[in-house]
Amino acid sequence: MSNVAQPAPGAAGAVVKPGNWFASNWGLLAATAALIAILLLPTPANLPVAGHHMLAILAFAVILWMTEAIDYAVSAIVIAVLMAFLLGLAPSVANPKVLLGTSGALTLAFSGFANTALVLVASALFLAAAMTVTGLDKRIALSILSRVGTKTHHVVIGTILVGFVIALMVPSTTARVACLVPITLGIIAAFGVNKRSAFASMLMITTVQTASIWNVGIKTAAAQNMVAIGFIEKTFNQTITWLNWFIAAAPFAVLMCVALYFVMTRMMKPEVAEVPGGHEGIQKSLAALGPIKAAEIKLLIISLTLIGFWATEGVLHKFDTSTTTITAVALMFMPGFGILNWKDAQARIPWGTVILFGVGISLGTALLQTNAATWLANIAVAEFGLKNATALFILGTMSLFLVVIHLGFASATALASAMIPIVIAVLKGVATPGINIVGMTMLLQFVVSFGFILVVNAPQNMVAYGTETFSARDFVRTGLVLTVVALALVMLLGATYWRWLGYV
Repeated sequence: MSNVAQPAPGAAGAVVKPGNWFASNWGLLAATAALIAILLLPTPANLPVAGHHMLAILAFAVILWMTEAIDYAVSAIVIAVLMAFLLGLAPSVANPKVLLGTSGALTLAFSGFANTALVLVASALFLAAAMTVTGLDKRIALSILSRVGTKTHHVVIGTILVGFVIALMVPSTTARVACLVPITLGIIAAFGVNKRSAFASMLMITTVQTASIWNVGIKTAAAQNMVAIGFIEKTFNQTITWLNWFIAAAPFAVLMCVALYFVMTRMMKPEVAEVPGGHEGIQKSLAALGPIKAAEIKLLIISLTLIGFWATEGVLHKFDTSTTTITAVALMFMPGFGILNWKDAQARIPWGTVILFGVGISLGTALLQTNAATWLANIAVAEFGLKNATALFILGTMSLFLVVIHLGFASATALASAMIPIVIAVLKGVATPGINIVGMTMLLQFVVSFGFILVVNAPQNMVAYGTETFSARDFVRTGLVLTVVALALVMLLGATYWRWLGYV
């Protein structure tokens, strides 16, 4: 985003246009105004000064993230600077007689980079890069699609199946969708239909919504899940294994995929039931990849072995997900494997995601450590009547709250960074006997991934929308139905399956 108008050809220099500057930076101005306004308010008696300052920083961060006023990575750096000064000049929570100091505050601002969840996110991005470099993700997707037939409904089922398999293999949502979108466009072209046809729209929306659904079903499928895991590990000194997450979430994801199939095939009925030539088109794309390469075989072996380690954590071994994943990445770079080199990898890694993740974890940690999250949670508990509510009522109320607030966010990672610490504080503040705080946090993290309604609610939505195969209106109307189904499933599973597992 530029703050200065570009000079006309031959002009002596750029001319600043204040009106345009204010119009294009209103989000940053609103965030700054909120920051200052909260700082000027009197500090509540039961809230430390550091907590007061953290609430101001939280408001600033939320407005920046909701308005996308500046790049996410840049916003993370700005938030770290604010934490360094505003927390550094506040009395220490542990010892109010002394200031925390900018050095101590800056250490807290970057404490998220020492979290093992960050290692998993960064490792996942390298795995995604390896899939892209070798082309293994495309080969897997096309191989599955080549076997589903040419009936349009079968292609939808194949697309959903591809979304699941790729979610296991590529632990990065945007990378998965970026891989699948060209394949989906190739299928549309092979079927010889118009790019704006109902079939094309149905298939592309199915592709991206499947990715969002399996963000819930698989722990390693999305960065926002690692945010929740990071806070759980930091707060409760325990974690949720890949298998435990999958056992809890996979039934939800499978039921959502069934719902997705019926929603898409009924609300966006394709023009034809079967198109000859589609199978040949997919086979042609598969043939264009050539015979499977040694690097693909090596990566496939590493990926399958890694999934095996993820699934057996705590059962056959005690190696955590982050450790096994970073080990796989190290193997990919080792001489003799020949899968990836640093030059190829670094150009494909979205480093901004790593920065946002690290500072996001730090922001949430600071909210918890300064009692700001607890203070906000006490208000939420009182306002929503959660103090003595049943676990199912708490689950439903908090789920609805997260769905509504997600409408203002374009990043589930940012949403989790801002909201999961407050969710944890809310759950710790209720008096419901026997409530499983860790389990409930995991279930509410599932809801954080419900970016089904607006195109701007997730980066993967925007990747698909850029193909111009569907309208925002079609995405909203099908997404609303999916969201209602998802919330209904949360309540149904909360009353039955998740209760039996002991999470509710």
